[in-house]
Amino acid sequence: MNCPKCQAELQNSPEICPQCGIVFKKYFKYHPEQMPLASVQRPTITIFQQPEDLAAKLLLQEAQKTPLLFVWGRLLILVGLVIWSWRLIAPTIASNAVGESFLHLVNLPFHEAGHIFFRPFGAFITSLGGSLGQLLVPTICAATLLFKTRDPFGAAVAVWWLGENCLDIAPYMDDARAGQLPLLGGNFGHSAPYGFHDWQYLLTESGLLQYDHTLAKAIFFIGSVIMLLAMLWGGMVLRRQLRA
Repeated sequence: MNCPKCQAELQNSPEICPQCGIVFKKYFKYHPEQMPLASVQRPTITIFQQPEDLAAKLLLQEAQKTPLLFVWGRLLILVGLVIWSWRLIAPTIASNAVGESFLHLVNLPFHEAGHIFFRPFGAFITSLGGSLGQLLVPTICAATLLFKTRDPFGAAVAVWWLGENCLDIAPYMDDARAGQLPLLGGNFGHSAPYGFHDWQYLLTESGLLQYDHTLAKAIFFIGSVIMLLAMLWGGMVLRRQLRA
């Protein structure tokens, strides 16, 4: 390197020229065009992560390190969900095991709120809005926990709740023709006015009433798969945290 002012040959890149005494840092600040190429900081090149790396970071990595006590507490929650899932999935749809669970009482206010929220969209969407409300609330919770608070385990539990709501809808759908389930207010589908039983009305209006059992089995199966995948996701998050 040579001094840009007196052209003296320098060794070991000193900060001050021993010949003319200029301070290189200050000199190059006002004369950047004379800065040696070797001293110019090269721009950092960012290599984009692979999509699978981004997905793993989003689905498995939390915003901050989780205390070990919290991890073990979450492990107990996961074990509880596994046991609870077996008790909800193993029985038949007709047994309405989900409807007898206390979670049904948690889901019910969101079901009724869905009717109110979707009322401006007409009678058909109003009836459908009850079931939509049950599905929208856990979906919103899962999205908030995953993208805003960066809590993938909490998001996995919310997704499990989404699957449980599918199971909760299945007996109601399965009862469309029979009308044997007790409805809110003490009515039954077979004796209540037309339109009071959501799925009797929805399937009749859409011409699918004869497929009530088939559709109920489909939504029950979808809900079961969602619950199983959610528990697998939660287990992967906890495994990563325990290893860390």
